Amino acid sequence: MSTPTIAKDELLTLDPVLPPDNLPEDDGEPLETPWHRKAMTLLIESVEWHWRDRDDFFVGGNMFVYYSAREPADRRFRGPDFFVVKDVERRRVRRKWEAWNEDSRLPDVIIELLSPTTAGIDRTEKKELYERTFRTAEYICYDPDKKRIEGWRMNARRRYQDILPNDRGWLWSEELGLWIGSWHGVYAAMESDWPRFFTPNSQLVLNGAESEHQRAEAEHARATAAEAEIERLRHELEQLKKQSPGNPSA
Repeated sequence: MSTPTIAKDELLTLDPVLPPDNLPEDDGEPLETPWHRKAMTLLIESVEWHWRDRDDFFVGGNMFVYYSAREPADRRFRGPDFFVVKDVERRRVRRKWEAWNEDSRLPDVIIELLSPTTAGIDRTEKKELYERTFRTAEYICYDPDKKRIEGWRMNARRRYQDILPNDRGWLWSEELGLWIGSWHGVYAAMESDWPRFFTPNSQLVLNGAESEHQRAEAEHARATAAEAEIERLRHELEQLKKQSPGNPSA
């Protein structure tokens, strides 16, 4: 998502003057590619389904995050591809994230999907903003061309420190309690390598549609197995009847 440049070392400013109520929700520009749009949606759907019984988080993407109540002309906003804010009301309808209406809460986790036109800013300017102003606990970048994940976690000195990958190249998210890794498969009729979440025991975190498909397949497999067992028992019964002493054909 294309977003304006921001001066370095800006601090979150919750001004006493109320901001305008008609702040832009997006910049009108599409995501880089259909892959970027689908990857963002897949990440959002996966968290929503994985935490479907929780009401204390918000997950969004490709929407403006306003971190200062000043006029929009000051350009104090960003549009992360994917972000999670914990300890907030989930069910509220939000078309944009306004920190001054959320008890000054800002994203706990941000994921940016790199592209040749955004990778430089994502790794420098955005990284500095998320570290020094947002104070986002974990910042992750996924490079779809290299299928590579890199990330940083806030340390005790309130500075980003590299998150070391495991032997699969996955990164552990302490904030989400999940691994973040690359997965090859089909989503939304597109076969590709996607950034996905995995449970602590390395199981893929499904979205709602995948979970329903998996449930339907399991039910079909159980029904098929039951039919096969019934057929086996019927065949055994027929064989016993044929072998019984009172059967003329025995």
